[in-house]
Amino acid sequence: MFNLFNAMKKSAPAVDAAEAVRAVTSGSALLIDVREEAELQSGRAKGALNLPLSGLDQTADPKSGRFDKRLAKARKAGQPIYLYCASGMRSGRAANALRGHGFEAVHNLGSLQNWQSGGGEVLR
Repeated sequence: MFNLFNAMKKSAPAVDAAEAVRAVTSGSALLIDVREEAELQSGRAKGALNLPLSGLDQTADPKSGRFDKRLAKARKAGQPIYLYCASGMRSGRAANALRGHGFEAVHNLGSLQNWQSGGGEVLR
């Protein structure tokens, strides 16, 4: 039987969570939480921007009046961007959206749990 979750895991490159934590902590990468604001009460990664998937097409589009200027440096410099959500599904869709707007080094970290398992701090 076809399992969509397994198919997605096989097609997506693995991200080393500890490497992502090091890059974000050093300031050489950007971390984005694509969950909705109401979900943040369960905790969020220290240093993460909250740009919910529901509005990401606008906030990631430099031609939009709602473009989030915090993304400008990452886009211009090709700075790595790591995305996470609750399970990794929305962050995968968010990665595709960012790539569609010209961001190149975009990585789906998966879940907040992955961030934590890589040694990342979670704020509650």
